Amino acid sequence: MSSAQDPFYIVKEEIQDSIDKLQSTFHKWERISPGMGDQVHATKELLANCGSIEWQVDELEKAITVAAKDPALYGIDDAELERRRRWTSNARTQVRNVKTGVLAGKGNAGAGNASEVRLELMRMPNSTEANRYDQYGGRDDDGFVQSESDRQMLLIKQQDEELDELSKSVERIGGVGLTIHDELVAQERIIDELGTEMDSTKNRLDFVQKKVGMVMKKAGAKGQMMMICFLLVLFIILFVLVFLT
Repeated sequence: MSSAQDPFYIVKEEIQDSIDKLQSTFHKWERISPGMGDQVHATKELLANCGSIEWQVDELEKAITVAAKDPALYGIDDAELERRRRWTSNARTQVRNVKTGVLAGKGNAGAGNASEVRLELMRMPNSTEANRYDQYGGRDDDGFVQSESDRQMLLIKQQDEELDELSKSVERIGGVGLTIHDELVAQERIIDELGTEMDSTKNRLDFVQKKVGMVMKKAGAKGQMMMICFLLVLFIILFVLVFLT
């Protein structure tokens, strides 16, 4: 089976695309200021995507384990199995690194917020400047709220699009699983038909052997030699019909 037709490589490509998008989102997340609402949503999104990809890798490893029980049935060898195991291990490491980085950044967010509060208190203006802010600063509140609302709506829209892509990926993986199941059922049917043909051939050979035994008992030495020659020719004919056609 070629790489283009092998379900493993189809699923592998889907998972690799998900990992690439995950790493791209992680790099964007690293540039977001700690404590911002965008970072909270991005953190939840990253952790959810990590869990989804880990589940897909688990399912792929289960398929590799099944194939390892009878590699010849699936047209692969030990070297190919080792390459597939190595790729799933590498994929799991990439996801684990992103997840560890997100959790570490999430744990440090509290300490970072406290430092920002202390710096803000040190920069607090005097009473005259505070009064001036009370007079003019409030004018920008509505604009800030509107900008923050637009940013939140954009983030929600992006999350919805990524969830739709994830749903499509899961559907494609499910379709690949059904294809694998159909192939296994077809192969099992072929094996059953072959077994039936072998049983039929064995029954015919048993019948011929019984008939030959009865004839040889009735025939003399000359007749037995002729019978042996006849059986030899018959065996050759049956061998050609069964194994060479």
